[in-house]
Amino acid sequence: MADVPADAEVEPGTLLVAAPTMFDPNFRRTVVFVIDHRDEGTLGVVLNRPSDVPVYDVLPNWGGHVAEPQSVFVGGPVEKKTALCLAALRTGETASSVPGVIAVRGPVALVDLDTDPEILVPKVRGVRVFAGYAGWDAGQLASEIERDDWVIVPALPSDVLASPHHDLWGQVLRRQGIPLALLATHPGDLQRN
Repeated sequence: MADVPADAEVEPGTLLVAAPTMFDPNFRRTVVFVIDHRDEGTLGVVLNRPSDVPVYDVLPNWGGHVAEPQSVFVGGPVEKKTALCLAALRTGETASSVPGVIAVRGPVALVDLDTDPEILVPKVRGVRVFAGYAGWDAGQLASEIERDDWVIVPALPSDVLASPHHDLWGQVLRRQGIPLALLATHPGDLQRN
């Protein structure tokens, strides 16, 4: 029987939840939505890192159409000048029937920012813009998972638009049930325990 790679459960639409022991400042207590995963590598965006930069300042056409808060989120440490946009489609809509989007999983789609937002907005529950992304080369994510840096869990479409005023990291862990739910109680800084 062949060995199953550590990242075998990772696929577009899953979440990578940083383990409490993840101390890399780029990913500490983050929730990463996986957009693409293949042998060559993995691409995702951090869902719970809002910036102070209004979307209107960098993409004026989209500024009034993004989910609250209407700021750009820091999608990850790679190519921070690159904008990616995710949308949660309304019930009954599919990526194949909505112009300007590429299916990721279920109602979540990647948005072509050259699309006219006026056409797209009636067909989505919300959109969010990310500056940069999280990326892993071939085998890199698997080794991080083997090191227990990440917990792989299914995403809900609402995760993509989650308010930064709520602890998305804790919410995602708590909904997994015991024993993963217990990780949400981790203080982060053991000195404060």
